Amino acid sequence: MMPVVRPATIDDLAGILAIYNDAVRRTTAIWNETVVDLANRQDWYAARIADGFPVIVAAAGNDILGYATYGPFRPHDGYRHTVENSIYVREDQRGKGIGAALMPPLIETARKAKLHAIVAAIEARNETSIRLHARFGFREVGRMPEVGRKFDRWLDLLLMQLLLES
Repeated sequence: MMPVVRPATIDDLAGILAIYNDAVRRTTAIWNETVVDLANRQDWYAARIADGFPVIVAAAGNDILGYATYGPFRPHDGYRHTVENSIYVREDQRGKGIGAALMPPLIETARKAKLHAIVAAIEARNETSIRLHARFGFREVGRMPEVGRKFDRWLDLLLMQLLLES
């Protein structure tokens, strides 16, 4: 049974926090190395909502299985029509279609906001994320060798892009 995909609420932040911190501790899906607390995720959520950005969850009851969002691609005015997406799935739910369930509403929200492009910045060895994005029409537009470091190794960044207007 697929989870319900819906806008996140403040009550979902503990589940989002657990997924985020697991990604920090154990994966190269995010290049941060410092875990955060609930107050951090509350501030993050409030800022996303205040800036008009979505936070979407996949939930089974009160159990948060994954979340998706997008935010500014770069801070300069000229990039205001482009966003960068993030999709994170709880470890025990990976490979079960959660990311694929989160992607369509995220893309549709961007279209309704009249955005022009979504960029995904993915660690180049993250084949699961690369396949997920490609499935929804993102295409590779660039690679940046050794621009990040985590777990005592250099990381390559793969950029994928989805143009929302034809």
